[in-house]
Amino acid sequence: MKRLSYKTNSDHLLLCVFLSLLWGATDSTTISSSSTEPTTAITSAQPTTKPPPDNVGEVKVVNQNETSMTLKWDKVKDISVYILQYDENGNPRVENIDALPLDASVEYEVYPLTAGTKYNFTLITVFEGVNSTGYNFTAVTAPRNTEDFKTVGQNETSITLQWKQVNNIDRYILVVNEEEITVTSSEEFVTHTVSGLTSGTRYEFRLFTVFENVTSSGVNHTAVTAPDNVGEVKVVNQNETSMTLKWDKVKDISVYILQYDENGNPRVENIDALPLDASVEYEVYPLTAGTKYNFTLITVFEGVNSTGYNFTAVTAPRNTEDFKTVGQNETSITLQWKQVNNIDRYILVVNEEEITVTSSEEFVTHTVSGLTSGTRYEFRLFTVFENVTSSGVNHTAVTAPDNVGEVKVVNQNETSITLKWDKVKDISVYILQYDENGNPRFENIDALPLDASVEYEVYPLTAGTKYNFTLITVFEGVNSTGYNFTAVTVPSPPSSARCEYYAAGYSAYVFWNKPDGVWTTVEVNVIGKYYEVDDNEEQNIIIQGLQPARTYQVSLNSVSGHERRSNSIVFQCSTDPRGVIAGSVIAVLLFCVLVCLAVFIFLKRPDIISRKKSFISASKRTKRKGKLITATQFADHFNKLNVDDNRGFSEEYEELAPIGTNQTQKAADLPDNQVRNRFKNVLPYDWCRVKLSTSNGTSDYINASYMPGYNSNREYIASQGPLPSTVSDFWRMIWEQRVKGIVMVTNCTEGGKIKCERYWPADSKPCLYGELLVTIRSEEQNLNWTMREFSVKHRNTSEERSVKHFHFTAWPDHGVPEGSEILIQFRGLVRRHIEKEGARAPTVVHCSAGVGRTGTIIALDVLLQQLEKERAVGIKEFVHKMRLNRPHMVQTESQYVFLHQCIMDALHSNQKPEENIYENADLIYENATALRELH
Repeated sequence: MKRLSYKTNSDHLLLCVFLSLLWGATDSTTISSSSTEPTTAITSAQPTTKPPPDNVGEVKVVNQNETSMTLKWDKVKDISVYILQYDENGNPRVENIDALPLDASVEYEVYPLTAGTKYNFTLITVFEGVNSTGYNFTAVTAPRNTEDFKTVGQNETSITLQWKQVNNIDRYILVVNEEEITVTSSEEFVTHTVSGLTSGTRYEFRLFTVFENVTSSGVNHTAVTAPDNVGEVKVVNQNETSMTLKWDKVKDISVYILQYDENGNPRVENIDALPLDASVEYEVYPLTAGTKYNFTLITVFEGVNSTGYNFTAVTAPRNTEDFKTVGQNETSITLQWKQVNNIDRYILVVNEEEITVTSSEEFVTHTVSGLTSGTRYEFRLFTVFENVTSSGVNHTAVTAPDNVGEVKVVNQNETSITLKWDKVKDISVYILQYDENGNPRFENIDALPLDASVEYEVYPLTAGTKYNFTLITVFEGVNSTGYNFTAVTVPSPPSSARCEYYAAGYSAYVFWNKPDGVWTTVEVNVIGKYYEVDDNEEQNIIIQGLQPARTYQVSLNSVSGHERRSNSIVFQCSTDPRGVIAGSVIAVLLFCVLVCLAVFIFLKRPDIISRKKSFISASKRTKRKGKLITATQFADHFNKLNVDDNRGFSEEYEELAPIGTNQTQKAADLPDNQVRNRFKNVLPYDWCRVKLSTSNGTSDYINASYMPGYNSNREYIASQGPLPSTVSDFWRMIWEQRVKGIVMVTNCTEGGKIKCERYWPADSKPCLYGELLVTIRSEEQNLNWTMREFSVKHRNTSEERSVKHFHFTAWPDHGVPEGSEILIQFRGLVRRHIEKEGARAPTVVHCSAGVGRTGTIIALDVLLQQLEKERAVGIKEFVHKMRLNRPHMVQTESQYVFLHQCIMDALHSNQKPEENIYENADLIYENATALRELH
């Protein structure tokens, strides 16, 4: 038989041998396995009686771990004996296997083995001592689990794991959330980060080592992601030593750590919240007042910290110390407190209003203004640090009360003065201060609570003395500034007054004892004549100009200062009657002599009488300055003056130029008085200038002159417009002359130049001019004039008077108004006031210099009265008369002509000159009265 040669794998080896035997092959046969094992060569075939059994068909690994594996195969023809050959760490091992006879398959556990090892097994079937060729296969043990499987890092969304490499194995399977993650690494320590996780969550990891696609039994590890930080931390309360924090829980986590520094020392506070609460409140204490803290709040989940929520919060600052009142008046209170720890911001609360005060001073001072007088205020002061306020400190303070509005002297005698005033806001405590003979006195006055006013008698006082009082209102221990006023005691009258004969009855010698107390002069009044005797003179006086054998009434008053008079002592004084008889005899004889002389002259020299009559008649004509122009002749007179471009007017006006200029003006030229004159060429004459009282060393000079009117020689006062330095003098003149009306015929400013200083208040608030307090009671504006009413009150005596102010605003300087009707109507208002209220005192008239417009309005008033009562006027004659009292009266020729035009227009009226004017005046006075009542 030929040699059969082929290749086969080990599984078919026995089959091939068996066929060869059947075929009786004698030649050598070579069977090569496709495996890498040595080729089995059969060179000769010898017939045997026991052929080897078959190898097993397949060996399965049905279980394996790190130290063993379980093999399973089907029996070969119910053969139960097998031999397993393999190497263990270089040592060959042979294991005999006796299977159970009845089982169709064999399971066999090979152990102990080395984990993660690949084994080459040969499984031999044994039948009656004959071995099969052997079934070769490989299998591996499960690798060891990793060691040191741990978490090395985590955050909110990832966990980083680490384990030690197993026997150079570089492949691992990590299972999390039923997801397998293959990790390949040849590092000694394998690190892997699992991302995309949920914060604050527990995760179960299982790690398998993979060797030859066989995994280890696996090792478990539990890890958690870091929890989220809290969303927000609120400070729900804070004071000087603690603060309460509040935050919402993170996923119901109840464990937190709070980290901060306290005075340079780190603090860590563990916080365990109540499990069922949705939020956490935690009080941090003890802390330092007014301090800014940097906090880190860490969420802790199963021992893992969040990154930490950083925030700042501050403790409330300390309250201020030494919070007190350092000053107050009627409308403000000044507070002071000590600075707190260099904090420069504070909030002061009063009347529910917050006032922010900023100051870096050691002692902070703040004045609260706009308060109500005599009122208690509750202040609360907060220190502010980083917009956090302290608990606040309270302080009560009061504003100073108002002064009393007015103090009236309701009674006075030689030793006491009774005062009366209305209470200030029902305040009942007052202090009265004054000096008595150089000694200060303080009298505390407690009024009856229910009374609306207070009456208080000041005694004992000195007769005839002027007292300077200060009345202080006291509210809760705080004094008002004090209301200053003066009052006087009545001087004591002279005593033991009597008279004696003197100068044959043509005089009387009056003498008396000195009055008690303070006095300056004694006034003696006899038949309407006043005599003054100073206190440093002999207390007697000789009254001259009396008639013998008559009885005169003599009154004596002691006078102390200005307008302080005692009660009068009145007695009868009889002159010497002894000269009356002798005088009567002499008079009869003298009369007889004169009769005889007259008869002789009449009979012997009648020409002397004729010449005397002629002389007297001429003398009367010489004294008359001009004649009056009757109403019926005035139109012709006016036209005559008006011809040839007013030639007649010009001649008449030029004739008036020198009138009065030769009179003295010494007082006005004194150096001290020159500054009181608005113009150097308009100065009052000495004989008719208005003199002011000279109390307290003041000057008696004012640029003003008494002016004649229709009814008296001092019916008006013509004055220059006040200068800034003479406003007080102007009001002093109004007061001393008891003026009821002021006529102003200029504007304060004209053509950009100041013509007159404003001498009345600009609004309803009173103004003090010297000792006089002036208040506007009412004001009514017309197109061409403004009417005002002033209240004038003397500060020392509290006497109050009313003064009307007639202000004509449509008269240009050095010119005339546009028409006579307006000025005539305005003059009617003034005349009505004079006749109704002001006839007993002069009316003050002024423009800028006090001569041009002033002279024109005065002349118009007088001439219209003259026209009404006499039906004739003397314009030139009255201007001549005015210029004897004050220079330049009716300053321009146009004003002189305008006076004539006014008379012409008045004559042309169908009514009497005053009738329509007074009708308008009545209406205007009614309006003014209504306006005053509204005020």
